[in-house]
Amino acid sequence: MSEHNKAALLERDAEHLIHPIHSNAATAGGHVWVRGEGARLFDADGRDYVDALSGLWNVFIGHGRGELADAAANQMRELGYASGYAGSTNRRAIALAETLAEIAYPSINRFFLTSGGGESTDSSIKTARYYWKVRGKPDKTKVISRIWGYHGVTLAAMCATGMSVYWPMFEPRIPGFRHIGSPYPYFYDPPPGKTRGQAAADELETAILEEGPDTVAMFIAEPIQGAGGVIIPTDDYFPRIREICDRYEVLLVSDEVITGFGRTGTMFGLTHWGIEPDIMQFAKGITSGYIPLGGIGLSDRVAATLDSADQVWMHAYTYSAHPVCCAVALENLRIIREEGLVEMAAEKGAALIRNLEQAVGGPPSRG
Repeated sequence: MSEHNKAALLERDAEHLIHPIHSNAATAGGHVWVRGEGARLFDADGRDYVDALSGLWNVFIGHGRGELADAAANQMRELGYASGYAGSTNRRAIALAETLAEIAYPSINRFFLTSGGGESTDSSIKTARYYWKVRGKPDKTKVISRIWGYHGVTLAAMCATGMSVYWPMFEPRIPGFRHIGSPYPYFYDPPPGKTRGQAAADELETAILEEGPDTVAMFIAEPIQGAGGVIIPTDDYFPRIREICDRYEVLLVSDEVITGFGRTGTMFGLTHWGIEPDIMQFAKGITSGYIPLGGIGLSDRVAATLDSADQVWMHAYTYSAHPVCCAVALENLRIIREEGLVEMAAEKGAALIRNLEQAVGGPPSRG
């Protein structure tokens, strides 16, 4: 049986694999990818396709980069695995944390590493709850997120995700999660005297007050909503969100799984609006999808609270700080920085916007 016969491969696939977003119908007519090169993918029929979505928003440096393969192989030969639990570490994890501290928001200098975005969301939720317990406010447990926001589909992450299609087959959801409106500038109808961004941000204040400020632990948001429709907020939205979180002592969690590492023309998304989160979470682009890795970064204030606690932070994953994943991430971040991919994204994004505005006769009103 040919290893490159699509029909035979799909038949074998159907016998043994369960896919993400599983559907027999979709799988039967699916692709069998056999090779990637740059921005192109090649399937078992010999056809090639432009990978316009960069995998799942994650193949930042393109397919087939031998540097990442070499980084993984070299690390495997030296140290393929070692536990990252308290009392153990490895050189690649240390170096990656140092690199992340260089490129992250100035107030974020400590990092916990996961295997992907869903684990990162769960880590943010648990960290926020732990933080408030240590601070003497154990009732601050609730999570507020946004309609159309995507934060993963592990059980807690699914409850934060604001896309209801992911809920029915796995309900009941965990209590303590609430969704507010998305800051979609074209559909939002603000009351008199407020901009769309202000009115959208004020929904967070309303939700906090209705739930009770002493019960809300965190607000989680993507700087630019991705899977929910590539929703870009107006410039006054996130500064107001930061003010509201500070006013009611709610941790602001920036979900940078898609926007992190340069996709929006800055290394991280909230930089566009001059604010910093209390917790940031990341995955995807940190390794360009070549190997699973994610994590959360903690502000100095949050990290200091964890360090001062008498109770152990009982949160862990077997593959946290995996040396091979960290080695690949380090090489990937080197390429992103040395090849100027963040600056390139900003330049090409600006050119795309200019061309689109010319095509439609000028920029739309988003105030």
